[in-house]
Amino acid sequence: MSDATPDPDETSPVTGRPRRPRRERGVTETLLSIVLVLEAVVLFFATLAINGLTDIPTPVVIAAGFAAIVVFVVVALLQRFAVGVVLGGVLQGVLIASGFLVGAMFVVGAVFAVLWVWCLVRARRIEESRHIAAEGESA
Repeated sequence: MSDATPDPDETSPVTGRPRRPRRERGVTETLLSIVLVLEAVVLFFATLAINGLTDIPTPVVIAAGFAAIVVFVVVALLQRFAVGVVLGGVLQGVLIASGFLVGAMFVVGAVFAVLWVWCLVRARRIEESRHIAAEGESA
């Protein structure tokens, strides 16, 4: 057996219970989660920039920035569900709209929106081709 999927008879050294096999993650879930986490990292730096470049009180900027980062990470964890993909698309619009606070965020948001759409389309094509290949092998 490979290292990625442990033998189900093995027990965890921590709990002593049998290990559960890892859930198989799809390409769409993986790619879109990566994009959202990258956006959360960018939001950290955007929060610092917005704090320095606007007259919005610092506690408000920090609280809103932290909340946005948490939302992006939570939505990244929801990418295995259809609602997560929809919410991720909505967050692309939110990131673009942050350009009203700092103009450069229009560009950053647009770049991430294009990356989001490209990853979504490409991942769906990869999954479709894998599905067709799997059907061909079973026939």
